[in-house]
Amino acid sequence: QQPQIILLKEGTDTSQGKAQLVSNINACTAVGDVVRTTLGPRGMDKLIHDDKGSVTISNDGATIMKLLDIVHPAAKILVDIAKSQDSEVGDGTTTVVLLAAEFLKEAKPFIEDGVHSQNLIRSYRTASTLAIAKVKELAVSIEGKSVEEKKGLLAKCAATTLSSKLIGGEKEFFATMVVDAVMAIGNDDRLNLIGIKKVPGGNMRDSFLVDGVAFKKTFSYAGFEQQPKKFLNPKILLLNIELELKSEKENAEIRLSDPSQYQSIVDAEWNIIYDKLDKCVESGAKVVLSRLAIGDLATQYFADRDIFCAGRVAEEDLNRVAAAAGGTVQTSVNNIIDEVLGTCEIFEEKQVGGERFNIFSGCPSGRTATIVLRGGADQFIEEAERSLHDAIMIVRRAVKNSTVVPGGGAIDMEISKYLRQHSRTIAGKSQLFINSYAKALEVIPRQLCDNAGFDATDVLNKLRQKHAMQSGEGASYGVDINTGGISDSFANFVWEPAVVKINAINAATEAACLILSVDETVKNPKSESAQGDAAGAMGRGRGGGRGRGMRRR
Repeated sequence: QQPQIILLKEGTDTSQGKAQLVSNINACTAVGDVVRTTLGPRGMDKLIHDDKGSVTISNDGATIMKLLDIVHPAAKILVDIAKSQDSEVGDGTTTVVLLAAEFLKEAKPFIEDGVHSQNLIRSYRTASTLAIAKVKELAVSIEGKSVEEKKGLLAKCAATTLSSKLIGGEKEFFATMVVDAVMAIGNDDRLNLIGIKKVPGGNMRDSFLVDGVAFKKTFSYAGFEQQPKKFLNPKILLLNIELELKSEKENAEIRLSDPSQYQSIVDAEWNIIYDKLDKCVESGAKVVLSRLAIGDLATQYFADRDIFCAGRVAEEDLNRVAAAAGGTVQTSVNNIIDEVLGTCEIFEEKQVGGERFNIFSGCPSGRTATIVLRGGADQFIEEAERSLHDAIMIVRRAVKNSTVVPGGGAIDMEISKYLRQHSRTIAGKSQLFINSYAKALEVIPRQLCDNAGFDATDVLNKLRQKHAMQSGEGASYGVDINTGGISDSFANFVWEPAVVKINAINAATEAACLILSVDETVKNPKSESAQGDAAGAMGRGRGGGRGRGMRRR
């Protein structure tokens, strides 16, 4: 008998072959089942309670995937595609996970029957290329319309995104707000130019859009009450320095031979700060904002001269003010010229709920907007913020790539039909694989029906019949969530940017192929002895240097 070859350390967990593949597929299907019910306008929300005790209620696929602590190595791939979809397009995160899980589910019987996974991968790649070409062909451009029309069209896209979220009841209200915000920042597509501030209290309808910058009143010292709270066309000075009385930092030592000299040193400190304050006043600025603290002396000094000041302003707020008002953040008060000062039409401090807000509106370069969200519970406002983030991303994408496709599962059914027809023209096994890919795409309309409580088989049959028409007029028919039948998604303004679908199909296919191509998992054992040694060494290294009985500092 030959001696057994030991290649890997004892206790290494290796699982390989068909069983490993099937187990990976099962894990991914389980992940898909978690987010499955959140799809669409009638989707349920998930309440996720983590070990720190914080509770998140969310409907956003990416958020749920991030918060789930998934340990299975293959299922983690699905978390990654949800994140990439979220950062690239913003919406369609649930769709992407569902599609990937469904592709794998369709592949499972083939794997069990002994089909080589490379054959499946090849066919899936072909199918995805065809599907994406079809999406591009079916997409309708919204270019060349007037601004008003375009705004209307973008609002429709935003409303489609918002309809599946918690704030879906007020989707028209929020959709126009989001479109205005995106239009305000123009071609500059940095997301942080749109600020979202959350104020508990009131109801959703109390949310408003500031055409400019708004931020919470910062911490302030005495003397603040005497400052004026409203200005018209003020000059705004942005600083990144402390305006406080500072004692000498570097442990300097001064030897005095005469007590009267002491006074001159104290005076010098005062002169330094008064010099700084005078320069701020001379610049002609009426609003002084600083990222660092503005002390009580400075606050009082500015109040006496009718100047508004706020210290410890968050960096992103300061940058947004700089972008909107056209100023630049200064790190010194010397040589303040007019070019570095910003301005806006109206600056005022307003009460919003229980908070006071500093609001800059009517800014000249206008490349920023702030949405102030109101709502009952904290979790609710958090979820509203995530929903708006998705909608903002979608509108940005639609402005850049101005093509839209019908939503409501219409485009999925159409691609599915197209791939089925295409598969009949291919000889060999790949015909079956492409057919299974086509079947997997139907998961979207089916899930929309299931989540709304409709009979999915019935609705899908109607859809298949509509899409099978030769004339092609049924191409934009999808699930009608309100009646439980089918309707023309395009006519009902259920639209989504083509980019969302293309990205979703791409990412889902990639993920499915990646998981199908793995046939072995090797997990290294954490050898106990190694851990023990490391712990011992650390103990020696740390404790060795300290004498006995010395207090740990």
